[in-house]
Amino acid sequence: MLEIQKITKVYNAGTVTENRLFSDFSLTVDDGQFVSVVGGNGSGKTSLLNIICGTIPAESGDVLVDGQSISRQKDYQRCASMGRVYQNPALGTCPNLTMLENLSLADNKGRPFGLSRGVSKTRGAYFREQLAALGLGLEDKLNVKMGSLSGGQRQAVALLMATLTPLRFLILDEHTAALDPKTAEIIMALTDRIVREKRLTAVMVTHNLRYAAEYGDRILMLDRGRIVLDRAGQEKRDTSAEELFQLFSRAALDCG
Repeated sequence: MLEIQKITKVYNAGTVTENRLFSDFSLTVDDGQFVSVVGGNGSGKTSLLNIICGTIPAESGDVLVDGQSISRQKDYQRCASMGRVYQNPALGTCPNLTMLENLSLADNKGRPFGLSRGVSKTRGAYFREQLAALGLGLEDKLNVKMGSLSGGQRQAVALLMATLTPLRFLILDEHTAALDPKTAEIIMALTDRIVREKRLTAVMVTHNLRYAAEYGDRILMLDRGRIVLDRAGQEKRDTSAEELFQLFSRAALDCG
């Protein structure tokens, strides 16, 4: 279980542009939940993910996994149990390395560094098997540099890399926003399948209200660092993209 307890986050503290985004913000995500997070710009969506992953600190409060605080852990330490896919496919992969080398880096995550070879030829068959499961024909491109692939192909590989080693939490930061509509549909279907097959706990930030309605089993709407909508189970399944748009528009008007 992932818990955010009474988090306070202030940007530009003590200046004329001070912004108190979160104030005593709390959230609990049960094991196996797939949570979609929506909200306008500046509502706190990406800041929430950054606090969970340890990319930015909070002024006060705590982040816990199974009741144990991880607030003092650096982001690279939290990566042992968390995988993250970014909006920009380039952030999750190394463009000047081949797909084999990228997958090898992900495969060695959490292991001690040494002078041994980073690429193991014996893992090639396993990588091809994992790539074939994506259904994008990438299994025959192991020796192609990542920078030569399309954005959708790179994002699919980034998703595979993020979940290649055993982990519990998958953090998705608008990971379909930079893709064309057809490719975005493919990546969302892959995401849903991977989350289900690996039984991950997932938190997905998205501006696509249809994806938020169709995927996952819980939906949150944030507005200026507050949760203004929280639906799960059947109530979430009954929520349509049209209703979400109406609620989103109402929150935007209230903000104005």
